[in-house]
Amino acid sequence: MANISPVSDLRNYNTVLEKVSVGSPVYLTVNGRGKYTIRDIEEDEEFEKTKAMLHLMCELNEGRRSGEEEGYVASDDVQAYFHGKDNEIRS
Repeated sequence: MANISPVSDLRNYNTVLEKVSVGSPVYLTVNGRGKYTIRDIEEDEEFEKTKAMLHLMCELNEGRRSGEEEGYVASDDVQAYFHGKDNEIRS
């Protein structure tokens, strides 16, 4: 069950923080509406990893779609492109 508390409960923050655990964040409300979340740092790190993975999957999907619609680039052309960039950097 969700832990929901008014933001004014932070006056006694120890009571609020005792309710926070992995998989059990505390949702804070302002004027009866959800506004903030307090969650365990371990859960926050996992959330950030999941967000990054989702972003990567979306980018990969966009690349696949682009390749299917516009055609793929040959690996020799990719290598030549990056070898050219490498030479520009060294110059």
